[in-house]
Amino acid sequence: MLKKERIHLFLIMTILLAACGGEGAGTEESNLGEEMDDVKLVLNWFAKSQHGGVFAAQEQEIFAEYGLNVQIENGGPQVSAIQIVASGNAEFGLAHADQIVIARNEGIELVTLAATMQNSPQALMFHEGEAVSDFEDLNGRTAYIQPGIPYWDYLKSQYDLSGVTELGYTGQHVNFIDEKKSVSQAFVTSEPFFLNKEGVKTEAILVSESGFDPYNVVLFTTENMIAENKDLVERFVNSFVEGWEYYLESPYEINKVIHEVNPNLTLEDLQFETDTQRGFIYGEEATEHGFGFMSEVRWETLINQLFELGLLEEKFETNDIFTTDFLPLN
Repeated sequence: MLKKERIHLFLIMTILLAACGGEGAGTEESNLGEEMDDVKLVLNWFAKSQHGGVFAAQEQEIFAEYGLNVQIENGGPQVSAIQIVASGNAEFGLAHADQIVIARNEGIELVTLAATMQNSPQALMFHEGEAVSDFEDLNGRTAYIQPGIPYWDYLKSQYDLSGVTELGYTGQHVNFIDEKKSVSQAFVTSEPFFLNKEGVKTEAILVSESGFDPYNVVLFTTENMIAENKDLVERFVNSFVEGWEYYLESPYEINKVIHEVNPNLTLEDLQFETDTQRGFIYGEEATEHGFGFMSEVRWETLINQLFELGLLEEKFETNDIFTTDFLPLN
């Protein structure tokens, strides 16, 4: 529907320009064709439904309408969107808010432009019926956790988890499946569904219930990019937001595109993620303020939490690390 409305508006403008006649109309059309800017966006992982708005903006030519020729590059375990953007090899990237804060601590001057997920779907997954209702119930169990992941440090600072046996998370769940008392890091939008397809029933407790709840899959760029290409940044953010608005209305159509890009995920997989992530993306403060919204309070809380964990050398101003100036709501 959004695409049809834009096409209709474009046709009206074309008719008006033609009615004016003369050299001016021809010049305007020529400028439209010359204003395409090449930019690269690096995803935080392989293409998934959590990138639905990006592929909607590409498929529906929303990027093009804003004069952008966007190359979408997959992320993955060996790909750091932060490092690629910081090095100048891409203009925009996707990451999690805590990763952006830690990068700033390392001297990488990144600025977050929009949040895809208002709340984090990160969770600890356990076998169905294992009665894990609180984080201290993890004691006496083996937990498969990625070394250095901030939320695990936070949990250990808030709860007595001295009875937990920590083993490195590898992305595989063979050991977790075999060990009924074990726990594994997961996203509630994906892993529980995948295991259920294999006949393994699971439950999960959201990490956000502990009070550690950073924005997830945030859009970011560099301070220099904003200073030197403010108009381009504004056009990219607007098209990014419009892509997510389109995805809200027609997600399964765009999931077919994502499946072509990442055939390892079935349409059924993508549909589950789409349905499960809806509240994380369009709920909470986004309900009132619109997609992509971020608050100073949330960023300040995250900075304080990471500082108290010893992951930051010093605190810094929240307006150094995020801005809502480019969001359409402003």
